[in-house]
Amino acid sequence: MKKTTLCYIDNNGSWLMLYRNKKPDDPNEGKWLGIGGKIEPGETPDECNKREVLEETGLILLNQTFHGVIKFRATTYENEDMYLYSSGDFEPADEAAKERFRTDGIYELPECDEGELRWIPKEELPGLPMWEGDRAFVEKLLAGTQNISMTLQYTGEVCKIIEEQTD
Repeated sequence: MKKTTLCYIDNNGSWLMLYRNKKPDDPNEGKWLGIGGKIEPGETPDECNKREVLEETGLILLNQTFHGVIKFRATTYENEDMYLYSSGDFEPADEAAKERFRTDGIYELPECDEGELRWIPKEELPGLPMWEGDRAFVEKLLAGTQNISMTLQYTGEVCKIIEEQTD
């Protein structure tokens, strides 16, 4: 079973999202996702989340909030347990970018091998093309839910929530 992390980064009411459009044969092509990736052997989910955010965005997470585990069960794709995070406390790793971010609040997003990074205002997120299951937990994050655990069953691209615990 695949184990991954996914993080939603908030900056003044906009979330950093990744539009997947660069990798060949990408099952996520044409969809918007948070930032994340596979947990490496010997790595904790917290470590993986920080590493993936740094690798894909050039941002160092100073604090992160763990929300829960989203379990994806599927007929077509490998089963996956995804550790869900958010953060609004970060800084650029690059010193010049860090100084500009501190003074102007501006961070120029780097090129990403997997797709296009973009800050999306929260109110626009529900209208973006994304996986049905992602939409379920993104709506909960937008509503301020802190603890989110779900089991999602995918049959092709059709998703059904088969278990949910939130508070």
